[in-house]
Amino acid sequence: MSVGQQVTSDHQLARLLQIGVVLEEVVEARSTHHYRELDGDFDDEIEALLEHAAEESAEHRERLEDIIEELDAESVSYEEIEALVEAQYGQTKPEDFDGLLYDQLCNEETAYKFYDDLIGAVEGSDSRFSVDRDRLLATLREIREEEAEGVEEVTDIMERRV
Repeated sequence: MSVGQQVTSDHQLARLLQIGVVLEEVVEARSTHHYRELDGDFDDEIEALLEHAAEESAEHRERLEDIIEELDAESVSYEEIEALVEAQYGQTKPEDFDGLLYDQLCNEETAYKFYDDLIGAVEGSDSRFSVDRDRLLATLREIREEEAEGVEEVTDIMERRV
């Protein structure tokens, strides 16, 4: 399934939103993982960035889950994704703050691109969904905007540290 195509059904929309939930869960779990791994060995700016990223991803996930529930579909549990992230990344950690910031930047950019493509796929579709299209697009646009702000925030921190 690709977001490069038009969204043609509730089922397809639910699957794409579930991908968004997994994406948010990965960002949330990785931010939390980095926070724990560095165990206070970072400055207040990095701590605030990681906390904000985890909180924002949790909020995005909940907003997507509300829409998925309206589509009469199920979401993926955070605990399941957190365990997968821990299994995948539990043995590694960023070498330094630059590695951590680069990882966070990649997460924010990936999320932004996903929502941008999903918005285009919904806008390009003339299908009717069982959820309100305007509310769906407004939610996705707000999340995309917050991801763009996250990219800018991480980029600003990286530029100040050069």
